[in-house]
Amino acid sequence: MIYTMSSENTETRSRILESTVRILEEHGGKGVRMGDIAKESGISRQAVYLHFASRTDLLVAATRYLDEVLDVDKRLAPSRAASSGIERLALYIDCWGNYIPEIYGVGKALMLARDADDAAAVAWDDRMAAMRDGCRAAIDALHADEMLAPGWTRPKATDALWAMLLVPQWEALTIECGWSTKQYVRWMKTLAEQTLVRQTGS
Repeated sequence: MIYTMSSENTETRSRILESTVRILEEHGGKGVRMGDIAKESGISRQAVYLHFASRTDLLVAATRYLDEVLDVDKRLAPSRAASSGIERLALYIDCWGNYIPEIYGVGKALMLARDADDAAAVAWDDRMAAMRDGCRAAIDALHADEMLAPGWTRPKATDALWAMLLVPQWEALTIECGWSTKQYVRWMKTLAEQTLVRQTGS
């Protein structure tokens, strides 16, 4: 016998996740307790636990839910379908750079809370691991084309690209320095190409 989640349960789960995302954005990661989420969702605290065994599970699910709502897989499709490693790298940076502003509210809340909140740390690390997977795929494509710059191993190049694209870098350049996201994306593409891509004649 195959069991499926009822439409009512699915609707309740989505409401819980929507409330969690909203609280994270509005409260900057402070006071994101199961009771707060239950109240925002209009259900009991016990009902929240029926859907999520722990606060960590809920925060991880909320960040993944945000990716679903914003259709990150569709956004990544051009990069995944790229015909060369150089094209995949550029398209991945373009996708991620333009995605950051849309997840920044939740991301900032989790980053601020992570030092004192293990659940927030797990949730944010989960999302950064997914971003790192994208970096790894771009570097692997460069390597397959024999276009990875001399002196780089795939793991070290993945590390470098991941570090370049971390949210605090975007935050520093756009919010603190006043760059537009378009300028940030263009600069990151240039930096990555100059640093990680084999140059003609090398």
